[in-house]
Amino acid sequence: MNRIVIAAIALAATFSCAFAQAPLKTGKTPYVTKECRMDRNRLNIGTYILQPYARTEAHVKDLSECGIDFVICLDNDRKTLDLFSKYGVGAVVSGIVPGWWGGDGDNAGKMAQTNPLSKYDESAGRFEDHPAIWGIDVGDEPSALDFPHYGKVIEKVEQLFPNQFAYLNLYPNYASVAKNTEDQTRNQLGTTTYTQHIAEYCKNVPTDYICYDFYVYSSKVPLMYDNLRIVADACAGTARGMWIVLQVNSLKPEVWTSLNRLRFQAWTAMAFGAEVITWACYTAGWWDNQVLDAKGEKTQQYDKLKKVNSEIRGLSEPYMKYHRVSSCFVGFDGTPWLDGTGQKSVQAFDNGVVSGLQADDGSPLVVGDMLSRSGDGSRALFVTSADDPFDEAHKAHVLLFKADCRDVKATGPYGEVKLGLTPSGWYSCPLASNEAVLIELSSR
Repeated sequence: MNRIVIAAIALAATFSCAFAQAPLKTGKTPYVTKECRMDRNRLNIGTYILQPYARTEAHVKDLSECGIDFVICLDNDRKTLDLFSKYGVGAVVSGIVPGWWGGDGDNAGKMAQTNPLSKYDESAGRFEDHPAIWGIDVGDEPSALDFPHYGKVIEKVEQLFPNQFAYLNLYPNYASVAKNTEDQTRNQLGTTTYTQHIAEYCKNVPTDYICYDFYVYSSKVPLMYDNLRIVADACAGTARGMWIVLQVNSLKPEVWTSLNRLRFQAWTAMAFGAEVITWACYTAGWWDNQVLDAKGEKTQQYDKLKKVNSEIRGLSEPYMKYHRVSSCFVGFDGTPWLDGTGQKSVQAFDNGVVSGLQADDGSPLVVGDMLSRSGDGSRALFVTSADDPFDEAHKAHVLLFKADCRDVKATGPYGEVKLGLTPSGWYSCPLASNEAVLIELSSR
């Protein structure tokens, strides 16, 4: 997670976690078909860190009402787990098996020696199951030098904990920032490029998802898009789900992450096929301006997070009927948002079913091209207006497109969106900055 104040939390456990999935009803073949307590047929929303000062029944009730499905890095607190069961919240528990964090890369390649498989057998012997425990945290941001050992660890944990999945989170692509030396870059990622880092993960680690964190408001928008492309394409190529950790908190205490900034992160991730969205942090973990303060009181982030989670939920049911095939940038020419990525923008989107899709004013759109999981051949587009990632100049736009199909339906976070249709066959719907719409296209 490339967080700065990690040492303060290391005492709870190394930041990490992972989930195994129930078989998906999908046109893709799942990489793993292990049954578990997380319902992977729905889009799940998680969060990092629930400190002891925020574990009363009222706190857990608020957590559930905020739209949180699961919490990562919880310790094996039986009283809190009982409350989780009562309110339908899952836990990815830390401290059950040996922890591991890649950190600055000094320990790259040393995991097998430090955490031999025998330690995992010993841990399983002491484990007491609980229905609220969905996953077992096995580490965070490892070097690719440790991926071969992690492959064995994942298989071992899946065997030892039949009701849970192993959770492992990866570095973002800014792990190798310019100020790092060449040695640091190699030690952090264990490869010379981020694309190679993800390829090595896919080669060695048998999870049915790829999870990584990316905090765009402490990084750069073009890097975010490049990271999304690399991971989403790897997921598509290996039939894995994409999980992403986003920020509800702030690197700078004087800057609060706005509601539209939350929307921007969530909608762009979904345009690349995200199936699990996790927010950092709910209580103290790293950085500032968490959802709850140090006394366990709600900050202004609570209502923002509750609203965006509700909006995600409003789109998630139709969204999860499809899986992402590809993503496209429309109208990005003349903006800085793709600088240095090598990714190209088009004036209008065309996939043979939809043509001419663009904003009426030519403003940027991110378009996820999706295919039905049922195998019936129906298509969908997840479209988000991406002209204002920093929430500085909100504008009204109109989405325009033509469609060669039998039925066209548009759904937004609050239900069906009425489409306009001209005699010449152009559909239209409003799509303001940082808004999203799912367009479903039934086959002839």
